[in-house]
Amino acid sequence: MGMTTASALESAGAAGLVLWAVAMWAAVGVLAYANRGPVRPWGYRLSVAVIGLGIIGQLGHIQEHIAQVAYWVAHPNEKAWMTPLGTGLASGLGQVAPDTPSLGMEILHLTGNFIFLAGLVGVVLITRRALATKARKWGRMGVLMQGIHGIEHLVLTLSVALGASQAIGLSTWFGLLDPGPGLWTYRIWWHFVANVVGSVIFAVALYHLLRERRQVAAGYRPHVPGQRAADAAAADLRHPAASGG
Repeated sequence: MGMTTASALESAGAAGLVLWAVAMWAAVGVLAYANRGPVRPWGYRLSVAVIGLGIIGQLGHIQEHIAQVAYWVAHPNEKAWMTPLGTGLASGLGQVAPDTPSLGMEILHLTGNFIFLAGLVGVVLITRRALATKARKWGRMGVLMQGIHGIEHLVLTLSVALGASQAIGLSTWFGLLDPGPGLWTYRIWWHFVANVVGSVIFAVALYHLLRERRQVAAGYRPHVPGQRAADAAAADLRHPAASGG
């Protein structure tokens, strides 16, 4: 079995990708804790940042799967192909275990999926005070599906890291499929479909979030004592008949 080697640029890119994922999940933790207390206006901006990074990450992630499927269509009997960017990042990540070449690829997809999941969690967090919104409904749906997908990648990665001859998970038929066109085809299409469905759910959640942004943003306005009374008085002035005046 060959050794994984990487250039300084590939190693730096891999480190940057991991830091990206770690930063997003650190922000998710901060937001989850902050949402348990009084309204904090900065939570809205931080949630938007998490969602934005999730969008960027998934755009890069899904293009890798689209490229793999396109290559499969032209070469259905050959091993799965990765883009030069994906290959470089996998090589950089593979430096954690140079004698296990496939581990870098598994870590790459695990990291990509957790960046995507963090973006979906961001939708759920930003709608914490807008529970009836469609954005929250679709965001929760996305978290459930992508959470299952993320667990699949975690299992695949751990199985290789722990010394399995090949990754073990739903997308490899629990390691029962022998290496070859059958395994490659099944795995390529399994992850492609999972990412497309997850991306569509994310897109629908974002569409509703854009439409409901005023309602969502209103939940982050700090409470001002007497504000409700002032609002009610203003409404009476605009519609005196409604107040019995």
